[in-house]
Amino acid sequence: MSGQDLPGEAPSLDAIERHARRVIERLPAAFRAHLGDVVLLVEEEADAETLASLGIDHPLDLSGVYHGRPVGEKSAFDSGGMPDRIHLYRQAILAEWCETGVRLDDLVTHVTIHEIGHHFGLSDDDMHALEDQVAD
Repeated sequence: MSGQDLPGEAPSLDAIERHARRVIERLPAAFRAHLGDVVLLVEEEADAETLASLGIDHPLDLSGVYHGRPVGEKSAFDSGGMPDRIHLYRQAILAEWCETGVRLDDLVTHVTIHEIGHHFGLSDDDMHALEDQVAD
C-alpha cells in the first residue's frame, strides 16, 4: 500500500496488515526484539466491549488499541494471560484518512507506531521520534 499509488477502492484488511508489518520490520532491532510475542490484528472495527471499556461511543472514533501490559510493567511471575495484542481498525483508519487527507500509508504507520508505543510505555514525543525513524 502506498499513499501515492492508492487503488480505486479502499485497501483491504490484508493490505493494511501488510503495511503495518512492514512498519514493524523497519523498527530498530532493539524494539523488534521485544515484539515477537505481540499479536497484530487488523479488524473492520472495534467491538462493543472494547469501545465500552474505553468510554468510546462510536467505532469510527477508535483507529487502534493496545491490549496488554507495557514491557516495563511485566513480571517474571506473569503467566496464563492473553498475549499482548495490537488491534488496528480499518473503518476508523479509512474514516480518518477521508477526514484529514493524510496519506493512508502515513496514517497506518502512525497508528501502528502509536500502539507499539503503548507496548513499550513510550511518551507521545518518543512515539513521534520512533515514527520518524521508520519513515520511508
